Amino acid sequence: MIASKIRVTAAAAIIAMALGLQPGCAESPAVSTTATQTTIPPVANYTYRVVNSYPYDRAAFTEGLVYADGFLYESTGLYGQSTVRKVDLATGQVLQSTSLDPKYFGEGLTLWQNSLIQLTWQTHIGFVYSKDNFTVLKSFSYTTEGWGLTQDGTRLIMSDGTSTIYFLDPVTLQATGKIDVRDHGTPVVNINELEYVNGKIYANIWLTDEIAIIDPGTGNVESWVDLTGLLPPFANPVAVDVLNGIAYDPVGKRLFVTGKLWPLLFEIELVPKS
Repeated sequence: MIASKIRVTAAAAIIAMALGLQPGCAESPAVSTTATQTTIPPVANYTYRVVNSYPYDRAAFTEGLVYADGFLYESTGLYGQSTVRKVDLATGQVLQSTSLDPKYFGEGLTLWQNSLIQLTWQTHIGFVYSKDNFTVLKSFSYTTEGWGLTQDGTRLIMSDGTSTIYFLDPVTLQATGKIDVRDHGTPVVNINELEYVNGKIYANIWLTDEIAIIDPGTGNVESWVDLTGLLPPFANPVAVDVLNGIAYDPVGKRLFVTGKLWPLLFEIELVPKS
């Protein structure tokens, strides 16, 4: 039986919305932290400017995205179709790929030293691969669902589709702390793909065209990025899925975004909303 996250979790997302619910230091707080509302500055709002666009594999159900050494590394989802792959940025060509066992639904992906670390959705199992040849080095477990994954140079940062973000030790792969993500006291749910950019956590919010920029120390949303209209209709002759996939090139200072089953990947620049 084949299922997708969209079919299985849409009901939960609707219920949550109806109820109105959702670097760098070596240690993280053992409990959730939330700053008092009186200390939270106003949230900034951004739109975007497209700097460049690149062809992309429209069969890729993008769940995790990483840029490194001139290439993109991607985790794709769906049962029986999940992969880890290396992609040429300029052409979108898949240069290297390995498939997951059909029982696993691939999710978030990050690079730690010379290893790729991948989550799966509801099986509570993650995998560590050699970046060079995609050999599975080991597996690890966690108690929540697996959605997004990134790292800040010291810790892994993981989302599970709720308003909670977890910090993991990159060696033991065990949780060391967590934060609750809020926008002026209101929980932000459906936190999906993650990317660590200049000391902040960038997060796709599932079922929206928005990226939340989060303070990893407090969990407060500092900015929202509205990417409405990013994929033009002419590039969308066949059904696509939601915005998902953020990667950052720290050397070139380039921010990349894409979506599930999208035919294009975009380099964008954030522009303050007037």
